[in-house]
Amino acid sequence: MPWELWAALGWQAWLTIGVVVAVLLVLSLTRLSTDVALVGAVALLLVAGVLVPKEALAGLSNESIITIAVLYVVVAGLEATGGNVLITEKFLSRPTSIAGALCKMMFPVTFISAFMNNTPVVAMFMPAVNEWAKKNRIPVSMLMIPLSYAAVLSGTVTIISTATNLLVDGMLRQAKGHGMGMFELTWISVPISIGGVLFVVLTHRWLLPSRRPDESQFGDPREYTIEMTVESSGPLVGKTIEQAGLRQLAHGYLAEIERDGDLLVAVAPNEKLRGGDRLVFVGVVDAMVDVQRIRGLKPATDQIFKLDAPRSRRCLIEAVVAGDSPLVGLSVRAARFRSIYGAAVLAVARRGERIDRKIGDIVLRGGDTLLLEGHASFAQQHRNSHHFYLVSRVEDSAPVQYERAYLAIAILVGMILLASFEWLSMLKAAMLASGVMLATRCVTSAAARRSVEWKVIIAVAAAFALGSAVEKTGVARALANTLTAVARDNAWLSLVGIYASTLILTEIVSHSAAVSLIFPIALQTATNLELGYMPFVAAVTVAGSLGFATPLGYQTHMMVYGPGGYRFADFLRIGVPMDFLCGSIAIFMIPICIPFTPA
Repeated sequence: MPWELWAALGWQAWLTIGVVVAVLLVLSLTRLSTDVALVGAVALLLVAGVLVPKEALAGLSNESIITIAVLYVVVAGLEATGGNVLITEKFLSRPTSIAGALCKMMFPVTFISAFMNNTPVVAMFMPAVNEWAKKNRIPVSMLMIPLSYAAVLSGTVTIISTATNLLVDGMLRQAKGHGMGMFELTWISVPISIGGVLFVVLTHRWLLPSRRPDESQFGDPREYTIEMTVESSGPLVGKTIEQAGLRQLAHGYLAEIERDGDLLVAVAPNEKLRGGDRLVFVGVVDAMVDVQRIRGLKPATDQIFKLDAPRSRRCLIEAVVAGDSPLVGLSVRAARFRSIYGAAVLAVARRGERIDRKIGDIVLRGGDTLLLEGHASFAQQHRNSHHFYLVSRVEDSAPVQYERAYLAIAILVGMILLASFEWLSMLKAAMLASGVMLATRCVTSAAARRSVEWKVIIAVAAAFALGSAVEKTGVARALANTLTAVARDNAWLSLVGIYASTLILTEIVSHSAAVSLIFPIALQTATNLELGYMPFVAAVTVAGSLGFATPLGYQTHMMVYGPGGYRFADFLRIGVPMDFLCGSIAIFMIPICIPFTPA
C-alpha cells in the first residue's frame, strides 16, 4: 500500500523532500538566482551524506547538459554570421502586435518541431527571435518562453520529435518486442499543439513577463552620429524605411538621407531606399551596434575595409580623446587612424552635440568620444596611452560576417538532419557542428567561449543531482505509486494517475528519469486492470514530453532561461495552467485515439 512506502522512507528521503520543497519556495518567492539555489541544495545533500560526490557532480558529465553547452556555440556561429537575420527574414515577418508576433513565431516553430528534434530547432530560432524582438521593440521575455513551449508542444506528433519518445519506444521494444509507429500519437498531439499555442497567445498579457533592459534615468551623453551606405545589390534596395525596420531603432533614429547630392530630412516611413544612399543615424552606442548589424548597410567610411585585421577578429571600441593628445586639432582624416592606430573612426560623440560634418572632416577636441572599429587587442594596447583618457571595448560588437551566413545555416541544417534521422546522437551532431563553425571561422574561439551560459549549465547540472537524490531515496517511487494507487480499479482514473505521476516527476526530476520510473508502473497497471497497455504507454510518453511549469522540465526551457532574463516564478505562472490544459486535452484524447481494450 502507498502509505507503507512512505512509512518505510528513511531520514535521507525526508531531508530530500524538505530540500526540494525549500528550493521550490525560494525560487518561487524570492529573486535568488536559480543556479545559486540549486547548487546550495545539492551542497546540503552532499554534506548530509544523501549524495556522494560522484552523484552530486554527475550532471556535469550528463550528455543532455553537455549538448546544451555545445549548442550555445552553434547559436553563436549563427549570430556572428547573420544567419539569424536570414532566418528571421524567412520565417518571421513584421508583426502588428505582440499577439500577432506570438502567432507568427509559434505556429511555424510548432510545425517544424513536429518533424525534427526540438532542441536544435530552438537553437536555430533563439538568435533569430532575439534579433526580431529588438527590431520590433518587443520585450524578449514575451517571446522566449513561447519559443520553447512551441517546440515542446508538438513533441509527440512524430516519434522523432523528442528524446523522450525515443526512450519510451526503446523500453517498449525491450518489454513487448515492438515499438511505436512514426505517427502513433499524432492525433493526440495535434489538438494539444493547437490548444497550447492559442492559450499562450490569448493569455500572454497576464501570464508572460514584460521586461525591458534597464535604461539610464538621465540618458546617455555619448550620442553618436554615424553614416552608413545602402549596398547597391543589397536586400534593402527598393524597401521603404518602415519595411527595412529603420524606424524602430532602440535608442537611436534615422536623421537624414543624402542622395545624389540632395539632403532628405524628416524622412517619411514610406520613403524607398536606393543603392548608394548615405544614411545618417543618431543614437547611443547600443544603437550604433544595431545599425552595424543591419544586413544591406555598410559604414560610409572606406577605411574599415583597409584595416589589416580580418573583420571576424575586430570589434567596436570607445576611446575618449585626452586634452593634451596629439589628435586634438586634427581632422579625423588627417589623424591617419588606420596607419597609426590600426583602427577606423566610425562616429564621434561630443557632449550630446550633433556634429553636422562628414566623419573625415570632423576636427577632434579633447573629451570627444570616438567609436572605433579595430582589432580586439586595441583596448589592451592603448589602455595606458596618453592619447586617450579611457579606452573600452563595446561588448558583443564584432562585425557580422554576412558572407558566411549561408554556410552557418548549412551547418545548422546538417546538424538537425544528422540528429533527427539518428545518424548521430544529438551530442555528436552538435559537437560536429560547433567544430565546423570554428574551423570555417563562422565564430571565433573567444566568441564561442563567451557564448556559453554557464549559469544555466550549472543550474541544470545541479537540478540533475537533485533529481538523482529524489530517485535514489525512494521518494519518486513512493510518489508514483501513491498517485496510481488512488485510482484503484478505474481505468480512466488510472490513466490520470499515470499521467500526473509522469508529469510531476518530469517537472522536479527530469523527463528521462520520469518515464524510466513510470513506464514499468504503467505496464503493471494495465496488467492489473486486464487492459491493453498502449493507452498507459501513451500517457507516459505525452506527459514526459510536456512539462511546462518549471525550467527544469525540459532542456529547451533552460536554453531560453538566460536569454529571456527569466525568474523561476515566471515559468510557474504560465506553466502550471499550461500543464493543466495540455494534460486535460491528453486525458480526453488518449481513450478516443487509443481505446481501452481487454488484454
